[in-house]
Amino acid sequence: MTRSTRERIIDESLRLFAERGYAATSVAEIEAASGLSPGAGGLYRHFKSKYEVLAAAISEHASRTRIQVAESLAELSAMESSVDLEVRLSHVCRAGLAKVREESELTRVFFRDLSQFPELVAVVREGLLQPMFDAIVTWFKAQPEYHDAKLDWSGISTVLGGAVVHYRLFQETVGELPGHAEKDQFVAAWVRLAVGLLPSPAPVS
Repeated sequence: MTRSTRERIIDESLRLFAERGYAATSVAEIEAASGLSPGAGGLYRHFKSKYEVLAAAISEHASRTRIQVAESLAELSAMESSVDLEVRLSHVCRAGLAKVREESELTRVFFRDLSQFPELVAVVREGLLQPMFDAIVTWFKAQPEYHDAKLDWSGISTVLGGAVVHYRLFQETVGELPGHAEKDQFVAAWVRLAVGLLPSPAPVS
């Protein structure tokens, strides 16, 4: 599908910010990467400033994340409970890994540049990160196996969701797999931990 000029500006600016940093990327470079005449002011027909481009990119990623989380929950919820719990858990974990990987450019921008823009940090927190953790809570509570588990689901989502986020962030920042664990190893371990949350069977009297 053909991208609009505005979409090209947002996509290319985020790529450049991720590669070079926000301060080191000029408006002219964004225009050139977006197919506009560099230095001719084409960007300003869509945005007031470079900052507004960054803010728009983050806001659009947040909006897309909310939609994706809702769609993923619907898809995962559609899986029959007859499907093995381990298989369902594996799908949850892999969906989270895919989402974090999809946001790799935004992740680099976040760690390099967003400390100077606390209002944009809040958008990332509330629009991208928190919805993922909330989705984990929602999913677990909907599974029949966990109905009788009286657990701190917020805390558990922090641990399980944080592990997924950390696995990808470690790769992005260090360039290696955390603990040298391949993705399938990580998913299998994640599933085992989640299965361990199941209530113990009541003792037979």
